Amino acid sequence: MPDKIHLENILFLDIETVPEKSAFDQLDDTTKELWALKSQYQRKDEITAEDFYERAGIWAEFGKIICISVGYFTFQNDKRNFRITTFHGEEYKLLLDFKELLDEHFNHVKHVLCAHNGKEFDFPYIARRMIIHSMSLPQKLDLFGKKPWEVPHIDTMELWKFGDYKHYTSLKLMAHVLGIPSPKEDIDGSMVRVVYYEQNNLNRIVNYCELDVLTTAQVYLRLRNQPLLTDIEVKKVANE
Repeated sequence: MPDKIHLENILFLDIETVPEKSAFDQLDDTTKELWALKSQYQRKDEITAEDFYERAGIWAEFGKIICISVGYFTFQNDKRNFRITTFHGEEYKLLLDFKELLDEHFNHVKHVLCAHNGKEFDFPYIARRMIIHSMSLPQKLDLFGKKPWEVPHIDTMELWKFGDYKHYTSLKLMAHVLGIPSPKEDIDGSMVRVVYYEQNNLNRIVNYCELDVLTTAQVYLRLRNQPLLTDIEVKKVANE
C-alpha cells in the first residue's frame, strides 16, 4: 500500500459525463456513422445505434464532462480536514479551471491524483477532452514517455485488485465491504443523463459526484488502515 504518500499531496477526484448531444438526431451524419461503428460490438443485435446513444457519455469521443469534483486533505495544528469543491457547467470552462488547479497547486513531483477506476476512465477521459478542446495537458495528465512507476496516479480499484487484472469492484461495493457508511445518494450513475438533459438539475449531479469523491477518500484511508473522516472534518467549498 502507498502509505508513504502524505495525504495532503493527494488530489482525489471524480467526474460525471453525458452524451455530447441530448439526442442522437442532433448528430451530423458522419458522427452518426462513426457512433454506429464504435458501438456495434457493445450493443445487442436488436438495439440500434440510436437507441444505444444514451450510453455515449462513456466514450470521450462522443461524450462530455459536466462536472469534476475534487477533494484534498489539509492539516493545521494536527487537525485534519477534507475539503471538497466542484468544477461544473460548460465543459471548456470547467476543464480550463481544473487545468489551472493542477498547474498552479498540484504540479509538484510529490503530488498525485487519486480516483476509483481512474486509470481506465477518469484520467484518460479528462486528457482526451482537453486535447479535443485544443488544451495543453497539465503535467499530471501528460503520461507520454513516463515509465509505469513514474505515473502520478493512484487508483483505489487497482489497489484492491492485488494483482488480479480480471477483477472489477465498484466503489459502492468496496465501501460496503470495508464498513464505510453509505452516503445518502438520491441518484446513481445510470441516471446522470436523464437528470442532466431531461430534468436540468445539475446540482443533484454535483452532489452525487462530491459524495463519490468523499467515498473514494474514505476507501483510501481504509486501505491505509487509518481512521475514517468524520462529518465535522468534511468541508464543502463553493467554486466561484
